[in-house]
This record gives sequence, C-alpha cells and structure tokens, in this order.
Amino acid sequence: MSDVKAVLGSYSTDIIKTIEEELSTITPNNLCEASLYLTKAGGKMLRPALTLITSEAIGGSSENALKSAAAIELIHTFSLIHDDIMDDDDMRRGMPSVHKVWGEDVAILAGDTLFSKAFEIIMSSNQQTNTPNQINQTLATLADACVKICEGQAFDMSFEDRFDVSEDEYMAMIFKKTGALIAAATKAGAIIGGASSEVIDAMYEYGRLIGLAFQIQDDYLDLVSDEETLGKPIGSDIAKGKMTIIAINGLANCDNSDRLLEILKDSNNSQDDVLEAIGILNDCGSIEYARNLAQENVMKAKQVLEILPDSSSKQTLADIANFVLERHS
Repeated sequence: MSDVKAVLGSYSTDIIKTIEEELSTITPNNLCEASLYLTKAGGKMLRPALTLITSEAIGGSSENALKSAAAIELIHTFSLIHDDIMDDDDMRRGMPSVHKVWGEDVAILAGDTLFSKAFEIIMSSNQQTNTPNQINQTLATLADACVKICEGQAFDMSFEDRFDVSEDEYMAMIFKKTGALIAAATKAGAIIGGASSEVIDAMYEYGRLIGLAFQIQDDYLDLVSDEETLGKPIGSDIAKGKMTIIAINGLANCDNSDRLLEILKDSNNSQDDVLEAIGILNDCGSIEYARNLAQENVMKAKQVLEILPDSSSKQTLADIANFVLERHS
C-alpha cells in the first residue's frame, strides 16, 4: 500500500503545480485562497493520478493529460466544498472546512469557480498534442460526471429518514456520487492517450468498479476501523441513521432487524447502542457481505485491465485497485 501512496505522491507534484498556475489569476485574494485551500491541504490525488496513469497505460503521455487531470481534481474539490456546506461538516483533510474559514457565501463561490475553471482548463489544452475531438470528448465526459455527482447527492439526501432503501438504489447512488468521477478520470486518460473506443469504454468500467469498491470500503471501515485512524467515532454512519450497504443488508437479513431499525431511527442513540448495532450486523454477516462485495468489484476491475498491453502503468492500475481495499481511512 505504501508503494501506491508513493506513486500517487510522485504524480501529485505536477498536478498541484498545474492547479496552482491555473488558479493564480483568480481575484479577489480571498476567493483565490478559498479555491486553493483544499489543494494545499493535501489529499491522495487519486482521481487525477488515475487520469495520468491511464494515459500512460494506453501508450500516451502523462504530460499531455495534465490539464485533464487537473480539471478532474478541481471537480472533485468543488464537490467536497459544496458537500461540506450541505452536511455542515466542520473538518476536511484534518483542517477546518472552507465554509468554516471563509463563510458559506465565499465557499459557494469558490466551488463554483473551481467548477468553471475545470472546463476552462480542458479547453485551453494544447491542440498540437490534444486533438479537438479528444478535447470535446473529455469535456463531454466531465460534464456527464458533474451531472451524475449532483444526481448522486440528491439521491443520497432523499435517502435521509428512509429505511426502505434497496441495495439496487444504494448502488446506483454511490456510483453517481462517488464512482462517476473516478470513472471519468480513467476515461479521460484513455481519451487523451489516444485509445480506441473499446478501450475507452473498458477504462470507464474499470473506474466505475473501483469507485463502487471505494465507497463500500468506506462503509466497511466505519464499523471495523478505529477512531484514531478514521478521524471520527466508530459507527458514525449508524449514529446518523445512514443507510449504507451494510445497514441495508442487515435490515433485510438479520434476525434482530427490529432492534437494528430501532437504533438507526434513534437520533439520540448512545455509543453502547451503536456498538450493539455493530454486533448485530457482524453476527448476521452483513459486515462481511460488504467486504466481499468490495473485493468482488476490485476483482472485476482488474479483469477489465486485461484489455491493456503489459506495462508498469497497467500494473500500477492493478495496484491501485488493491489499494482501494487495503487502505484504512
């Protein structure tokens, strides 16, 4: 896992430099600072790195894909800023959220600025190395992902106070909210790398599958990790009454599902209640079910990679798929 983190870190330098150059002209200063804040706060840079690595795996150049990668990261950051406002989350990447530092009005503007800049960056790509068709395809890919992110967030909000969410509904929601941008990142890399339509579609599927696994692993870690590693109390999803894949499976299959539902519905549940719910979910196999589902998606993602010629970049994509499961936060 440390090797994957090192690889992601090696790509992040150029990505951050590109983002800082593109955002440096934003005025006034407070909007510029708010827009750059989360980039400077760090992060895995998973999505933009996937764009660069996919481009290399196709036989293209990571340098030619830099602007597309930066645009992907700006869309991700835009979504985080707006999510934090909607959820009233105080912290992000170990630091106060953008709206807690600059206020909601500036934070909304910062998100909107990043959203707009993402498309501007792609349109400013060098047409000697990126053909107009590649640029147009990348723009369409990014626009589609943005619509899906918004749809996913709306679905997620509609699940609040609903305890009859089906597994199919949940999987559709996490694809749109989490998986769509990861799929767009790998698809954009394939487009810029000059891949055939068959390979472009395959790389989108690879991104979709690891995106699903990424969110399912988050659901899993919420119940099996520790507070220090997660940076939040264990079982916080249960405490909030969130319908994760684990809760959905538990309500459908656990013998003690009535008690589980009672805990999920109680907005004032104690940590003992949360631990009781975790015990119920563990005993009926719902936690293991989620882990197995994440593993299944990662396995399928690695199978998709067989369409690519062997290379170190292809191996890195396989390692990243494994990393999605091996991470602890």
